Amino acid sequence: MLRGNYRVYGARKLWRLLNRQGQPVAGCTVERLMREFGIPGAVRGRKVITTMPDPTAPRAPDLVERDFVAPARNRC
Repeated sequence: MLRGNYRVYGARKLWRLLNRQGQPVAGCTVERLMREFGIPGAVRGRKVITTMPDPTAPRAPDLVERDFVAPARNRC
């Protein structure tokens, strides 16, 4: 079923197809089974890049001097 459609079905489209074919199934069941069998859903569009980092910009100062172990909560 999925190979004939170039594996472009997501959970919602697959759920609708199964119900149209007379297989009553819940959408959450389709999502769970797709996860269990490792079937990725179709991803449409491009990833939106909102910022472009400037490699020449100065880095923020290291105020904790890379020591991330605190003796107690809200203490540096």
